[in-house]
Amino acid sequence: MSETPEATRRPPRARRVVISSGLLGAMFLMATSAIGPGFITQTTDFTARLGATFAFAILVSIFVDIAVQLNIWRVIGVAGMRAQDLANKVLPGAGFVLAALVVFGGAVFNVGNIAGTALGLDALAGVDLRVGATVSALIAIAVFVMRGAGAALDRILVVLGVVMIGLTLYVALVSDPPVGEALRQSVMPDRLDGDLFLATVTIIGGTVGGYITYAGAHRLIDSGQTGVDNVEAVSRSSVIGVLVTGLMRVLLFLAVLGVVTGGAAILDSPNAPAEAFAHAAGDLGRRLFGVIMWAAAISSVIGASYTSVSFVATFTPWTSRNRNWLVAGFIAVCLVLFLTLGQAPQTLLIMAGALNGLILPVGMGIMLWIAARRRDLLNGYRYPKWLLVIGVLAWLLTVYIAVNSLSGIAALWQ
Repeated sequence: MSETPEATRRPPRARRVVISSGLLGAMFLMATSAIGPGFITQTTDFTARLGATFAFAILVSIFVDIAVQLNIWRVIGVAGMRAQDLANKVLPGAGFVLAALVVFGGAVFNVGNIAGTALGLDALAGVDLRVGATVSALIAIAVFVMRGAGAALDRILVVLGVVMIGLTLYVALVSDPPVGEALRQSVMPDRLDGDLFLATVTIIGGTVGGYITYAGAHRLIDSGQTGVDNVEAVSRSSVIGVLVTGLMRVLLFLAVLGVVTGGAAILDSPNAPAEAFAHAAGDLGRRLFGVIMWAAAISSVIGASYTSVSFVATFTPWTSRNRNWLVAGFIAVCLVLFLTLGQAPQTLLIMAGALNGLILPVGMGIMLWIAARRRDLLNGYRYPKWLLVIGVLAWLLTVYIAVNSLSGIAALWQ
């Protein structure tokens, strides 16, 4: 018998998982959609109230967010269908209900995102709020109506994400936070009380609630990165997207923590994040906050508009053909509402927040049902049991969040 050649006796190499530009765009669409004005305000407020203990809430939220996004991205990615279409196949009409919730919530909160762009430009260069909002909305519209909108969208979101992280890192360094204490309390918090639990569930809802859950997953369908062959790359991208969001929250937390531990009182300020950045780096810090706020807000305008329209684009051939123009129109309507009202009415914000809390458990419940019982929709793919288990555990927490969010609607009737 002849000796086996060395090349044939080597173990097969592991297949290299490549994250394409399309997956990179999906990853940053998810991340930058989560990093909006609310994200900045919540992180600042909880850091000022909880101090280094807030690190524990951030760490827990990252693990829950990974469990949610791993399941959502895998089901949608393997099936190659958007969430509303999958929902309609499981329960006729459910997709239309899910779409209505997403579009309503996306529109109301997009008014707040446009307000955030105006606040950012005001802090950066003293631009009038109405002018800043209009200019920012026109920039967002241009992203979708220009030729090659898909590629432009991916590049712009990556740039905005890198800018936000880079500038926040600088402020975190100059604020000189107690990093060692934050690391310790991320795993051994000094307090485990209702305030810490509230902070944890709040930032989970703010990171993967509402339209944000589906932003990246729907983008990967448009990029064509779907099917069983792309499972590894899709899963890795979903995790990295959550980690990018987590990195931004950690840096923002450290920047504010350094200011708070230095003795600055920012909670009474009408603009606590801007005050924190000003304490850390003076006038430059305030202007850097303006850039960060504008980048966070306009990326959320883009993400909310893109994802909201993606939930109705598949219902008719006309909406599918004219999707980019529908996105432009969605942004324009939100701008008009901001210019007319100055902000979204408080009643609508409460209702949209409560309904957004329902989107995650309802939509994720359908995705988990598909994973467990509808292999026909997954092209015969055998869903990993371990992933299904952690998905169900995360889903139970989202149900709790949804039940609590309904109290907002109940308050409207009092």
